[in-house]
Amino acid sequence: MRTWPYYLILVFICFSCKESKEIKAVAEAKEITLSYAKSFAINQRDGYIELEVNKPWPNAENGFRYALVPREQLAAYRDSLRGYDAVIGVPVKKVIVTSTTHIPALEILEEEKSLIGFPSLDFVSSPKTRALINSGAIKELGNNEALNLELALALEPELIVTFGIDNKVTTLEPLERAGIPIVYNADWTEESPLGRAEWIKFMGVFYDKLDEATAFFDSISKDYQQAKQRLGRPKTRPKIMTGAVYKDVWYVSGGKSWAAQFIKDAQAEYLWESDTATGSIPVALENMLVRSHEADIWLSPGLYTTYADLKAANPHYDRFRAFKENKIFSAASLQGETGGMLYFELAPQRPDLVLQDLIYYLHPGVLTDYIPYFYKPLE
Repeated sequence: MRTWPYYLILVFICFSCKESKEIKAVAEAKEITLSYAKSFAINQRDGYIELEVNKPWPNAENGFRYALVPREQLAAYRDSLRGYDAVIGVPVKKVIVTSTTHIPALEILEEEKSLIGFPSLDFVSSPKTRALINSGAIKELGNNEALNLELALALEPELIVTFGIDNKVTTLEPLERAGIPIVYNADWTEESPLGRAEWIKFMGVFYDKLDEATAFFDSISKDYQQAKQRLGRPKTRPKIMTGAVYKDVWYVSGGKSWAAQFIKDAQAEYLWESDTATGSIPVALENMLVRSHEADIWLSPGLYTTYADLKAANPHYDRFRAFKENKIFSAASLQGETGGMLYFELAPQRPDLVLQDLIYYLHPGVLTDYIPYFYKPLE
């Protein structure tokens, strides 16, 4: 614990300097340009990086500000940066993340070995990270709703990356009080595929690898735009329906959602594109039949991978034209060894593959040299 004499000496030193680090930081702030992401910002300050998450969840009243300081200078900076929600020494060596969507960035940056704990390990699909799990290098932390706080604390992470649906994650507060920095990754709040993928830069700054993260993102962005250019303006725009019934309610992607943007960029007509929701929306089966029974293509019918299983789940499914004509495509068949769905984990970081998959199926003949990665026809 810090002693009062030490604290007073530190204050005296700070006020005796001709210009404090804190004042210089404000004067010399320089924002690093982001191309698509809207929910975070990176600012280069004097001697450290300021990371802002301005939209940690939809309709958030306040955001978060984090200071990333060279780890060898952390002690010198910590007191002058008390106004931040967390001060983190970088590059970090030991981290805990709480969503599978955080894992691809670690692998791309070749930092997967820094991951020491994760909740619900069975959801992890990546072979590279699964190998670390199987070796015992990554510990099981329970689940996000009931995290094993004792084990998390014992692992001594230098950083925990979490996410909030509509508020702060209160279960992590004991770890925060223990001095472990908690940061919010809000990639899921981005409405555009490339905006979400650009969050690799957010992860990159924790490892002093912003340049590497930027180079990777630029290559993904280039491939995404090239796919759109190859497609051009097709003569027809197939009508698209999405989703499936869950507990008697059909859930479809909102018209302004991440998934809907893929459909738009693939030059197809999403039958719910006039809707303004950014997430999924509930629809009565009767309304779905009226609005979508003539859809040309059906995407993402839940976790079903065969027509037999789909029909067994709900006998009304075969009333849709896409079912009758075998035009249903799913990403659910690509799973990890413990059943995790790779699409949920990797697709946010690889929108170029998602778009090319959709173009391949929605506009046959355009990408003849491409092999679909995520989406497959139902069997």
